[in-house]
Amino acid sequence: GRRNIAVCNCKGLAKLSTADAVEVKENGRSRHKILTLKTMNPQVKAVEYAVRGPIVIKAGEIEKELQQGIKKPFSEVIKANIGDAHAMGQQPITFLRQVVALCTYPELLDSPSFPEDAKRRAERILQSCGGHSLDTGAYSASQGLDCIREDVAMYMKKRDGGVPVDPNNIYLTTGASDGIANILKLLVSGEGNSRTGVMIPIPQYPLYSAAISELGAVQINYYLDEENCWALDVNELRRAVNQAKEYCDPKVVCLINPGNPTGRISTCSQREISVHFSTQCFFFFFLNKVYQDNVYAEGCQFHSFKKVLYEMGPEYFSSVELASFHSTSKGYMGECGYRGGYMEVIHLDPEVKAQLVKLLSVRLCPPVPGQAAMDVVVNPPQPGEESYEQFIKNGGIEIGNTGEKTFVTLSLFNMGRQLRINWAKAKCQSDFPNPVNTRFPNDLLKAHGMPPDMFYCMRLLEQTGICVVPGSGFGQKEGTYHFR
Repeated sequence: GRRNIAVCNCKGLAKLSTADAVEVKENGRSRHKILTLKTMNPQVKAVEYAVRGPIVIKAGEIEKELQQGIKKPFSEVIKANIGDAHAMGQQPITFLRQVVALCTYPELLDSPSFPEDAKRRAERILQSCGGHSLDTGAYSASQGLDCIREDVAMYMKKRDGGVPVDPNNIYLTTGASDGIANILKLLVSGEGNSRTGVMIPIPQYPLYSAAISELGAVQINYYLDEENCWALDVNELRRAVNQAKEYCDPKVVCLINPGNPTGRISTCSQREISVHFSTQCFFFFFLNKVYQDNVYAEGCQFHSFKKVLYEMGPEYFSSVELASFHSTSKGYMGECGYRGGYMEVIHLDPEVKAQLVKLLSVRLCPPVPGQAAMDVVVNPPQPGEESYEQFIKNGGIEIGNTGEKTFVTLSLFNMGRQLRINWAKAKCQSDFPNPVNTRFPNDLLKAHGMPPDMFYCMRLLEQTGICVVPGSGFGQKEGTYHFR
């Protein structure tokens, strides 16, 4: 009766929905796989993320072989492919860990082992949580805890010499990458030649190309000038946008400052050029500034794009739409695992701002311990507080050590004839070397099915245990090869 009819209908529906499914056998019975490479979302298949690609997978296999006692020319794998400072031995900042520990286990507030300034910060954060411990599983507001957003606003205002910041334009995020993806979602629209185009610097951080592919936007490459220490050239911006207008609608310009992977710090004049370009072409700006604390060269200082924009006058500052991003993962803190971050979005249409809040609400909230870690980054101990000297010592040691290692490494690279790296004018860390005199026979490359930079990185890993990733995943001019 009814049961048989229902079964028949289900079978009919199954036939309609599995036209492209693959038939497999499990426990002697045949059934269809609904999700296959052929039926899955093609935009997900198009996503590539170089810093965790095949070289890194091979590195993991080698690590397991070392654990099994298999002999290699090295005793460990050094994972230099990704900016994970703590994984490479950097010590955590004591004050940051103290505040997070107090927030997650408030009973420690009665312990004499913790300094009073750490307790005051933890108590303020807990009060913003409604008095709840962070480890109870309670959500925060989708935009993040109000007190931390206020601290972010004060930090940005102080950093930029008094440029105003509205806490209502601050959104705490799950690392910088979460904010970037969410703002991109708002911007991507259209079909065919009207599809949103996103301009990214080449070389770029693969997060951008991956997010662009996932959302079905159009990637527009503009090339940085390697011979001029990876400088930004406005003529190259114009070339890229003029060509892109033939097949998409260019709407977004991404600027990474300090550069990743190049290490380049943009000058104020370059940022002014970018502003003029934006106002002429009506672009939305993405500003990635997660490396703003990683500036090592004497006399060099980070200046935010927003500050330059403000100093150019209200005719520029009041009209340019932009989103800037920061995180706990880099700088002197290097707290990647907490996934703390924030974004500031200014001059957003009020109706679109409501849509952004809705989009953030779908994800409920960023990790609350990560929010607490972000608060310490923007509200560190001040002169006269109990933890100030130790904090300055911790942070100064990390910045000093990293800066010293940077210049030693770059000097050694440039002493040889096999590698070249731009750094004298960059005034920051640079990690995109060019193995200029390394050449492999074409038949050798063809036999292994790898382009030259991939082959170089694989050989380096297998012979030395050093894991780096090919420059092709970051973008590079045709005929040039790099690694990161």
